[in-house]
Amino acid sequence: MACRAPTKNFCWRSEDLRYIYIQKCSGRLKPSILILQGVEKVDIKLKFKTVDWVKNRIRILDQTKLPLKVSYLEYKDYKQVAKAIKDLKIRGAPAIGIIAAYGVVLGMMNRKFKDKDDYNRRLNSVISILKSTRPTAVNLSWALERMRKIALRFEDYDSESKNRRLLKEAFLIHQEDRIMCQKIGENGAKLLKNGCRVLTHCNAGALATGGIGTALAPIFVGKKQGKKIKVYVDETRPVLQGARLTTWELLQQGIDTTLICDDMAAFLIQKKMVDCIITGADRIVKNLDAANKIGTYNLAVLAKFHKIPFYMAAPSSSFDHSLECGEKIKIEERSSEEVTHFQGKRIAPLKVKVFAPAFDVTPVDLITAIITEKGIIKGKRKD
Repeated sequence: MACRAPTKNFCWRSEDLRYIYIQKCSGRLKPSILILQGVEKVDIKLKFKTVDWVKNRIRILDQTKLPLKVSYLEYKDYKQVAKAIKDLKIRGAPAIGIIAAYGVVLGMMNRKFKDKDDYNRRLNSVISILKSTRPTAVNLSWALERMRKIALRFEDYDSESKNRRLLKEAFLIHQEDRIMCQKIGENGAKLLKNGCRVLTHCNAGALATGGIGTALAPIFVGKKQGKKIKVYVDETRPVLQGARLTTWELLQQGIDTTLICDDMAAFLIQKKMVDCIITGADRIVKNLDAANKIGTYNLAVLAKFHKIPFYMAAPSSSFDHSLECGEKIKIEERSSEEVTHFQGKRIAPLKVKVFAPAFDVTPVDLITAIITEKGIIKGKRKD
């Protein structure tokens, strides 16, 4: 086997938690800088930016146009941002947390408020609309609540000063994610040996984050370290994030990439063509059950049956300790047209019923390990 599972339980170490925040508050707003001590610099050059703040606007790469067209969209209204999240113009748990944080800034800037109560009513309305867009990914609510706390911390300041603090926090959320992705890559790359054959599902790369990704980060770092890694990519029905987005990212990094239909995964694993599986995770609850793109659970079951490691990769912002187990996770259901139509053309009978959950939950006893920026957490799978 070219991939190996961790041999012992992971314990949180103080050196993994040493974040230094250098914040410059000299009148004019500057992005805060986050430095993670002990991180070996791995320079993964990306040819695109998933989300950015440019001249008081949010700029995103329109993921619905990929891979055939690379085009960017700009937003100056938070309701446009909410629609972009719903329409999957931008997706991926960390990425929607970042754009939502910037969306709060858009919703609060360039307005006059009577008093702090008026400001707070507007803030609560903006956050509520952004929060309602996608209920399963915890990064969205995590980022929005962080923005709310900043506004409350400085509630006695004038609105312009509070808005500067909000923008500063959004910058910090974005920068933190870049660093976390890098560390996830470095931690996860330790699990991949030279010649490893990896299967991944959906898209958990740079397009889903503010950095180099989660599930794809170990592959990018491993490649940079000189390892030869082959990746099989599930197409990921019904929106084809694997076929459209993950293959596009991997090929840009010069990685040996093969696209397969979702229902081919079992055959590949049975033929011993896959050494391990790595996926992302949109929400990991207290007992380490994890929600991710629909179809992830299938792969975890297959991995256990065939005794190959099943890894999930996610930043600490994707952990939700408020829920005890995966049964408590609210699963988003998408429009029936995502199943009945393809590229605007109907492919199913008019009267057919559709069930379209966007996510499923993988129990912790099917997970070999969870790769985070702080280290690797051993799952409870017993082979």
